[in-house]
Amino acid sequence: MSRLQVVSGKGGTGKTTVAAALALALATEGKRALLVEVEGRQGIAQLFETEALPYEERKIAVAPGGGEVYALAIDPELALLDYLQMFYKLGSAGRALKKLGAIDFATTVAPGVRDVLLTGKACEAVRRKEKSGRFVYDYVVMDAPPTGRITRFLNVNDEVAGLAKVGPIHNQAQAVMRVLKSRETAVHLVTLLEEMPVQETADGIAELRAARLPVGRVMVNTVRPEVLDAAGLELVRSTPRTALARSLSGAGLGGARRGGHAERLVDPLLAQAEEYAERYALEQEQRAALTRLDLPLHELPLLAGGMDLAGLYELATELRKQGIA
Repeated sequence: MSRLQVVSGKGGTGKTTVAAALALALATEGKRALLVEVEGRQGIAQLFETEALPYEERKIAVAPGGGEVYALAIDPELALLDYLQMFYKLGSAGRALKKLGAIDFATTVAPGVRDVLLTGKACEAVRRKEKSGRFVYDYVVMDAPPTGRITRFLNVNDEVAGLAKVGPIHNQAQAVMRVLKSRETAVHLVTLLEEMPVQETADGIAELRAARLPVGRVMVNTVRPEVLDAAGLELVRSTPRTALARSLSGAGLGGARRGGHAERLVDPLLAQAEEYAERYALEQEQRAALTRLDLPLHELPLLAGGMDLAGLYELATELRKQGIA
């Protein structure tokens, strides 16, 4: 299992939820995982029902078996200050630049540098070791930008090539890319069983492969339970209305006489079955499209009670059952 797990997906597919559940799944059995947020939305804090995350690594959950999940919301301005201190020993001079607005200017005008800082912070956490030589974190999970921006975000070496061909920024980008294009990294895509998210997932995977970035798995989120399979739907279509009315009456849902309650139920039930059949056909079509991507495929259920902290642990357990960790 790769030590840096990058999670992306079309907006609205629940990529932050899946990233959080993945961190919990990986941290079970005494492991330690760091969950990294790079978009400044504080989505992780909301999921774990805690206060807004500062720019520091903070323990936010205990996984089954005694593992620990830490979280970090990376602030690009503060990350640049760290960078300036690390390579140029600016110290208070760096803080003065921030007050003048130079730090915000640098991270806004040079987005390639911003992405180097964000990805670089995650890669540093992957490589960091304790004095004993053991890695500080067994896994780092990054809640990354959406699918439409993920390849450009991760391919930071190309982004900064025109800005710095030598020097610390160039060297930092090279070091980041060595991690991102190695077996230490896997980029997972989150989707729904809907046409647009599936198409965007396929396009994103093609872009990642073209950039020689390591694609991991496809996570299908909020999968609704199967009420009827293809055989059941065919049975509904082929059963006469009168037989359906008798079955309903036999189940105690109204009298069998013409115009009775059971007969009045037939039309709305058939309409509901037809609506379900259309959705079932669409979902089967999208499953087939995802299967053709030739990647490990995982399905996460739609939680009847909605998404809360208990639901997050439930999804983590499901990922464990499916062999994700």
